[in-house]
Amino acid sequence: MRILDTNQENMLNRERNLLSDLRVALVNFGASQEDQITLANSIHQLDELFLLVVVGEFNAGKSAFINALLGEDVLKEGVTPTTTQINILRYGSEYERNVEQENMHILTAPIEILTDISIVDTPGTNAIIRQHEEITSQFVPRSDLVLFITSADRPFTESERTFMQQIRDWGKKVIVVLNKIDLFEDTADIERVITYIRDNTRTLLDITPEIFPVSSRFAQRAKKGEPTYWENSHFEPLEMYIHETLDESGRLQLKFQNPLGVGIHLVDKYSVEIKDRLDLLQDDFTTLEDVDKQLTVYKEDMYRDFEFRMADIENVLFDMERRGTEYFDDTLRLAKVFDLLNKSRIEKEFEQRVVADSPQEIERKVGELIDWLVDSDLRQWQAVMEHLADRRRQHKERIVGDSVGTSFHHDRQHLIEAVGRETSKVVDSYDKTAEAEKIASDAQASVAALAAVEVGAVGLGTLVAILATTAAVDVTGVLLAGVVAALGLFVIPARRRQAKTEMREKIAGMRLQLMQSLRKQFTSEIDRSLQRVNDAISPYTRFVRAERNKLQDVRAEMDEIRIGLNRLQVEVEDL
Repeated sequence: MRILDTNQENMLNRERNLLSDLRVALVNFGASQEDQITLANSIHQLDELFLLVVVGEFNAGKSAFINALLGEDVLKEGVTPTTTQINILRYGSEYERNVEQENMHILTAPIEILTDISIVDTPGTNAIIRQHEEITSQFVPRSDLVLFITSADRPFTESERTFMQQIRDWGKKVIVVLNKIDLFEDTADIERVITYIRDNTRTLLDITPEIFPVSSRFAQRAKKGEPTYWENSHFEPLEMYIHETLDESGRLQLKFQNPLGVGIHLVDKYSVEIKDRLDLLQDDFTTLEDVDKQLTVYKEDMYRDFEFRMADIENVLFDMERRGTEYFDDTLRLAKVFDLLNKSRIEKEFEQRVVADSPQEIERKVGELIDWLVDSDLRQWQAVMEHLADRRRQHKERIVGDSVGTSFHHDRQHLIEAVGRETSKVVDSYDKTAEAEKIASDAQASVAALAAVEVGAVGLGTLVAILATTAAVDVTGVLLAGVVAALGLFVIPARRRQAKTEMREKIAGMRLQLMQSLRKQFTSEIDRSLQRVNDAISPYTRFVRAERNKLQDVRAEMDEIRIGLNRLQVEVEDL
């Protein structure tokens, strides 16, 4: 068991804590189960033996290479895929094979090199059974050192380049082993292949790994008692490199570096995903801001137009007041003093000349106001629906596929579609006649409540007529009583002034009641329309805001973890 000094123990604890924090952050973000398992294995790897993983195509000679490295035929060899699972070779007093999992076997052997390291034999990267390749891809992140075996007769194939890319992305230290060089008779051919591999890895993958040309077949024969094959196997430089690299300090450095590489890779991977999601959410915020601006402009326009229409209604009452003034000027004269004693006649003339068709005109204008309000409400819902429909189209075009955190896009798309369906349902079920009748009924009830008038099957115009007639009765009653009581002609001018004043007060009171009732009712209807839109999109709004807050928190945490991992990586490199 390796004993760590105080500084190394401190580094180990810091790395374990940073990776554990990253693990929590990935869970909160909703990272893929595969990546969460990979990180958990990397954390566990800090306390395991050094892990040397051998990868390559099934025909590259991986099993032969491992047997040559061990000096014994521990693994089966063949020209067809013989490794259908992960084989982990560990030290043991006896040769045994134990099935740990369905696709993972543990092989033990009393071989000295296995006392300090475990060797992993993987299925070919181009195996016929796709599951074999997936097993290999999932196991590589657990490795401390990767030996990439490529065959001299098919060097650095397309599948090998793709797999090398994955290894590089995980931040693994890689040694390339060019196997089967015994197929060449000219060393110049070997150098050309080495140059080809080096140039391609540098150009395509931006890495320059150590490359060792070997003949596993010659090395096996040499270790089995035919020493003349040893020099031509070129195996000794590779073994020396492995032993030097995997001495105690080298193993410790790699043991620290590889989980760090996994952590940094995952931080980078999900930082990109977080940025993409935040960019996408910004588009959502823009959509919501556009809707909010639409509603603000709609509200401003509605209130402005509403006041214009209310002014038209108020002008009807001003005209009635003007006619009343003219009526009293014409009626309260000395020549008509005996007519003033006929109360019913005075009231009838007042209704005909002053009230006239004001109730019908008010009812007509209120009807126009209601139609305008209903039409405007419907158009606003249609505008919101079109805007959200356009957002849904953009969403589908932008999100072609997502390999990470699919629940985010599913939930988001579901909410956008749900809001769109709700908006569409409102528009499709919008009954203009019913809406208009409801608003008219509410307005009638509001006016009646302020005027303390019983509401039956009467319309708004009838209510206005009742109010106007009440004012006429009150004014003419005062007028008649005053004239009769005076019994003198000198009081008529004074009574005329009094009647006109009382008439203005009565009509002003009626006008105030009517306008307050209508304004209260219609502003309530406008606000209700806006609230219905806001209620419809509120789930979408809450989701966008909550997701942005969560992503910003995770991004800040990822940035802090990245800084810690980078600092620790520098310290590990100085070991």
